[in-house]
Amino acid sequence: MATGFNPAPRQLLAIKAGLFVLALLPFGRLLLGALTDALGANPLEFITWNTGEWTLYFLTMTLAVTPLRRWSGWNWLIRLRRMIGLFAFFYAFLHFTAFFWFDHFFDLREMLRDAVRRPFILVGFAAFVLLIPLAVTSTNAMVKRLGGRRWQWLHRLIYVIVPLGLLHFWWMRAGKNNFAEPLIFALIVGFLLAVRVVWAWRKRAREQMARRPVA
Repeated sequence: MATGFNPAPRQLLAIKAGLFVLALLPFGRLLLGALTDALGANPLEFITWNTGEWTLYFLTMTLAVTPLRRWSGWNWLIRLRRMIGLFAFFYAFLHFTAFFWFDHFFDLREMLRDAVRRPFILVGFAAFVLLIPLAVTSTNAMVKRLGGRRWQWLHRLIYVIVPLGLLHFWWMRAGKNNFAEPLIFALIVGFLLAVRVVWAWRKRAREQMARRPVA
């Protein structure tokens, strides 16, 4: 395993600051586009689609942190995962708000009826609801309050949230017969989940070998 770059505290702080600024750029683009009327012929649709795509980008990046850390030996990458996950929630919140506002004008009853009628909305809504407790418990104080083991089990919801979000995206694109981007997401997410299954299987195999009596 490579051990390479290990940033000093100031360097890590600079990396975090740079990541924070970069993660805000899509939001800044939307804000600037809204102020300058540069979001295309249908700005409401552009906002909804753009925030949904960036939610998936950040969710995928969250899944990628652990494999990258293990393969590169850069353990400091784990210090970035919380911020990436919170930005995933931020863009998911914008995506949901755009849908709730522009499509239903904050009419909760109508939104729920629409979710029942159109399964892709129900799937996306379920993914967003499951993402809320992960965002709420992202602080160090909540880790201590829940305890490390329970916190880890709760945050394994990410393995449900990402496939639900991907299915939501796939169904939306299917309506326009555009499967290229969903397929790319599916391949990347499938790979990131598959390596975890392999790691879990190898760990279990090692534990079983360790428990075997010595002849």
